[in-house]
Amino acid sequence: MNRRPTLLAALALTATAALTLSACGSDDDSPAKDSDTIAGADTGDEKSPSPTSSESDPASGGRPKITFPADAKNVFEYEKTGDAAKDAALLDSTLSINSVDEAIFKGSTDTEALGFYNAERALSASITFVNGYLKKNHTWVGETRYFDYEVKLSGANAAYVTYCSDESKSFLKNRKTGKVDNTPTTADSYVLYHTKLAKNADGVWQTTDIASDRGSKTCQP
Repeated sequence: MNRRPTLLAALALTATAALTLSACGSDDDSPAKDSDTIAGADTGDEKSPSPTSSESDPASGGRPKITFPADAKNVFEYEKTGDAAKDAALLDSTLSINSVDEAIFKGSTDTEALGFYNAERALSASITFVNGYLKKNHTWVGETRYFDYEVKLSGANAAYVTYCSDESKSFLKNRKTGKVDNTPTTADSYVLYHTKLAKNADGVWQTTDIASDRGSKTCQP
């Protein structure tokens, strides 16, 4: 289904074309509602990528804890690269996604994690995106899968991550009535993302820019 608005799709990601990243990517965030479980992202295992859901948030070392409702989950499928910087960028990329969804679930853009894992244009776009959900009294339920990750470093403090999202099992939900919009799966249920990350002074890889292509053939099953 087309769970998310295409708000972030209009953003231009500098240097994306030059990097020729071949991975798939996803669109905006994901929704959910009431009961809280820990949200976050971990990397996949050495061989087959282990689906990491919103339940492995590294809430230590001053990092904010991200919580999701029980009826919503993000699953991240990727393998660790063995490169410490790349793996850190991949993990924080998944936490950026979760932070946006958490803001939707909590009904507020004033969450600690949103500004912790996002900065610059990505942060302002994420705030606008979340507010779009809130104005329509929307949240979401189900499971959104993120896969086909690829990461490239540019110097010591910049990274480019591309990935796909599969929203075919996640659905919009009216926050007031609880009604779920069970829309059918279409090409628009799959999104390709190109993101730029920058490592800040605290060692956090913040997403600073993002571009998405909903319905991308690269991410179609």
